Amino acid sequence: MTEAQAAESFDFAAELRDLAARRDIAEAAQRYVRGLDRLDAALQRRAFHDDAVIDCGLMKGTADEFVDFCQDFLGTMEASHHLLGQHRIEVSGDSARGEVYFQAWHGVRDEAGGVRDLFIAGRYLDEYACRDGEWRITARLLVTDWVKDDPGTLDFFAANPGAVRGGRRGADPSDIQAWQTGLKS
Repeated sequence: MTEAQAAESFDFAAELRDLAARRDIAEAAQRYVRGLDRLDAALQRRAFHDDAVIDCGLMKGTADEFVDFCQDFLGTMEASHHLLGQHRIEVSGDSARGEVYFQAWHGVRDEAGGVRDLFIAGRYLDEYACRDGEWRITARLLVTDWVKDDPGTLDFFAANPGAVRGGRRGADPSDIQAWQTGLKS
């Protein structure tokens, strides 16, 4: 194939639509995990279309039910940190399917009040749709691949009281107002 033939067969508009879809789907995944870690229910909810169905193993329900469950469940923990890994996406028009790897740390306490580090790793198996120009999740199955529960420690923070820590419910340094307040201190 000559260079001219290759240029004629390349559908720039289709490639651009595909790239934009992948960007927007990745943004939905990022809204989801940020909403989890910052305990921001509205942000987490914006990852899902209204008719989404989610099965995380501990519960299965609508997007609203799932967000309420997550916010309540993670709200009992001292902190969480979700990290997204590789994200495989197959786009077909205004729908898509994908698999996103994740690792999540949860700061929990045992029955005696001791600090624990609970790690959960797995994958989100998702279906997406673009409606009114917005890509969001329509179905999610959370697959847990491994779990590790270890004694934890807060010694680093005790030894370094000036270390900036993540916050929740609008108190994170990445929140502009909280960041500006921190600068004034």
